[in-house]
Amino acid sequence: MIRHVRLSRSAERDLLRLNLFLSTKSPSAARKALERVAAGLKSLESFAERVSACAVAFVLMTSAVFAAPTPGAEALRSAEHVKAHMAFLASDLLEGRETGARGADIAAEYIASQYRQLGLTPAGEGGTYFQRVPLLAYRASGTGALILHPRDGASIPLIFGEDYLPGHNPVAGEVRVSGALVFVGYGVVAPERGRDDYKGLEVRGKIVVALSGAPAGIQSEERAYYASGRTKRLEAARHGAVGYLQLSLPEQERRRPFSDGLRTWDAWAMTWRLPDSAPFDIAPGVPSLGALSVKGAAKLFAGAPSNFDEVVAAAVGPAEAPPRFDLAVSITANVSGETKAVESRNVAGLLPGADRLLKAEVVVLSAHLDHLGLTRPVDGDAINNGALDNAAGIATTLEVARSFVESGKRPRRSILFLADTGEEKGLLGSEYFARNPTVPLASIVADVDLDMPILTYDFIDVVAFGADRSEIGVAVRRAAGRLGIGLSADPLPEEGLFIRSDHYRFVEVGVPAVFLMTGFANGGEAQYRSFLAHCYHRPCDDLSQPIDYLAGAKFARLNYQLTRELSDMPKRPAWNPGDFFGEKYGSAAQRQP
Repeated sequence: MIRHVRLSRSAERDLLRLNLFLSTKSPSAARKALERVAAGLKSLESFAERVSACAVAFVLMTSAVFAAPTPGAEALRSAEHVKAHMAFLASDLLEGRETGARGADIAAEYIASQYRQLGLTPAGEGGTYFQRVPLLAYRASGTGALILHPRDGASIPLIFGEDYLPGHNPVAGEVRVSGALVFVGYGVVAPERGRDDYKGLEVRGKIVVALSGAPAGIQSEERAYYASGRTKRLEAARHGAVGYLQLSLPEQERRRPFSDGLRTWDAWAMTWRLPDSAPFDIAPGVPSLGALSVKGAAKLFAGAPSNFDEVVAAAVGPAEAPPRFDLAVSITANVSGETKAVESRNVAGLLPGADRLLKAEVVVLSAHLDHLGLTRPVDGDAINNGALDNAAGIATTLEVARSFVESGKRPRRSILFLADTGEEKGLLGSEYFARNPTVPLASIVADVDLDMPILTYDFIDVVAFGADRSEIGVAVRRAAGRLGIGLSADPLPEEGLFIRSDHYRFVEVGVPAVFLMTGFANGGEAQYRSFLAHCYHRPCDDLSQPIDYLAGAKFARLNYQLTRELSDMPKRPAWNPGDFFGEKYGSAAQRQP
């Protein structure tokens, strides 16, 4: 008879890891764990002990595969939930979930029904799950006209679709601006870096011309802030400009051809409405007059102290400091637009916390329910289903909510599950909620955002945007480490992803936030770049993609672990001392919208 053997702690840990790896169907990881166990077995004193330990390993392996319920069975169950949610939200029935359209309304009702089934408390307005979001839709009502006026010679009309696409402004009728042009380089004013692209220039009463993007030498998340057209227009307004033009760089056009904009140039843009029904606009006195291609920009620099090629070389060179100067041409810009009032809804459900004191504090888990709706057809398909962007994020949110409800252990803090609208129109639903929250703003301790996880491969690392700006980083490392998932640096700093998802609207009102992106390891880079090049914001982002729903289950589990960490940690996460965004937005005064 084989006597009982008490394994060492390290052997026990390895066997538990083996069980976990088998349950999540990771053969390579299981093999490594088994090798560690085998090495440990050699150190046991007797043959009987080895046989006993092998029996333990066999029981763990067979229970992981055959027992029910098991972690493996739960992963499969979770994957089926993710698949079911995505199948509905990304179906043709919803016509791409355009903000304010029927499809987005159906999506909102579906999400509310899921909240109700899970027993979440309505956290919208009037005892419902819904928060009304009043919006103003606006679009160009024609191609407009941009005409250059050299100091000597005939006027030069720029060519729509080749040289420029017209700007969008939340006003009806014609926007007509004429004046001198001033090139301000990247248009970045960063006192903390000793950089001022307006230094020595007089732009009052003139039209600012700026390169898109920001210097690569700036930390990627801060670079995203300075690259934002919103930041640049606001800076132009502070200097007294009366209009804004943005120029493409050659590298940007290589990533996304300027001609791609022709498919959506006249789509409805949106902003939210203030209580007096006026549209929210960060810089109403500085209309966006247009975006110029590399070809159009070259015409703008005719007769200037440097031509556009020389400017580009300096902009991407070691100093990233292009020359700045008055241009030799002036411009007449005529862009017209139309507007309409639109209504949409955020969907909010609350899981009350269990701790007597901490339940008054709230962790927000956010994801956007909208996509692009119907646009000009590509290969005969006009429906932008938005399967990965962002049916996947909503499916993950619902799966995290289910995990909390069925865990048997309520979180210490309350968790607000927020499905917000209008993300594709400029993070509008999250901005409206952050500035008009249905819970006290001061009670919100953190936001975790779920947007466009690429679920076409078994990811083994994530990029945690914003994590290291606050004590959220501690929670991220614990959650990822618990699942054996690595943390990687931003592999796409040129994309400015930190400011392009809903968590950023919480940052702007002083709430620490994080956004997890599936990483580039284990084939992720090829999958991510292929998606961006071929299906991002196109009809082929649909359910025909090779979606790995077990990866969806893993992503849900990771976000569950992260949200659990944040909801249970003793103190609310604080901004790190001296952090760029903490200093800019994190003071108590700035936490009031």
